[in-house]
Order: sequence, then C-alpha cells, then structure tokens
Amino acid sequence: MPEMNRREFIQKGSILTLGAGIMISPAAIMRKNGPLGNIFVHHVFFWLKEPGNSDHQKRFADALKELVTIDAIQSYHIGIPADTRRDVIDSSYQFSLLTIFENQAAHDIYQVHPTHDLFRKVADELCSKVTVYDSVKGS
Repeated sequence: MPEMNRREFIQKGSILTLGAGIMISPAAIMRKNGPLGNIFVHHVFFWLKEPGNSDHQKRFADALKELVTIDAIQSYHIGIPADTRRDVIDSSYQFSLLTIFENQAAHDIYQVHPTHDLFRKVADELCSKVTVYDSVKGS
C-alpha cells in the first residue's frame, strides 16, 4: 500500500467521513425517539365561517403565525387537514394548531398573554366553531 502524506490522509479521511454521514443521516432521521415526557399538549381545531374565502384564510393563517410567537410555547404545528380518508377521520375543519408547553403553568401564561387575546378576537370574527383538546402524560 502506498504511503500517504498528512494532507492526503486528511483529505481522503474527510471524504470518507462525509460519505458515511450521508449514509447514516437518513437512518437517524427515521429513528423513533419515544415518548415526549411530562409536557402539556394543547390542540385546537378551527372551522371558518366562510371556508372558501381566501382573504379570511390568509388573515386567519397570519393570526396563527403571530400567536405562536408567544414565548411560553415550547413547540408548535400549524396545520390543515391531511388528504386522508377513513371513517374515523374528521377533516371538516380548516386549520389546526398543536402547541406544546413545558407544563400547565406555561400553558396558563399563554392563555392570558395579550397576543392570545388579540388572536381570540380574530377567531371570534372568522370562526364558526373552535374545539380544544388538552392533554398531559397518561400512564
């Protein structure tokens, strides 16, 4: 085997390391991490009064984006119904908001935050129905 100088060794080693990282990354992304632990989950579904009104859709989406700037929120997901069809799926809503809080105290701070109060006004104006599901760690 021919001898390599230090520079060749580092260059070839870097290429091999990069290639190994590319091969490993998809597996790491697909890894299941397990339960989230002792958190507070707040999931809200929204039905717009005029679901076909694109101005209302944009205004509501913008209000949701402003709402999730509240610091008490640990993480969030703003969604619309997925294109799945099964008897147990209710896809009649127009928007969903999933927020995760460190604990109920953080959720309670969010509930009285001025940004949340402004959001409620937009929701009252644009929504015909709002359904909330709160959950904490079970057994």
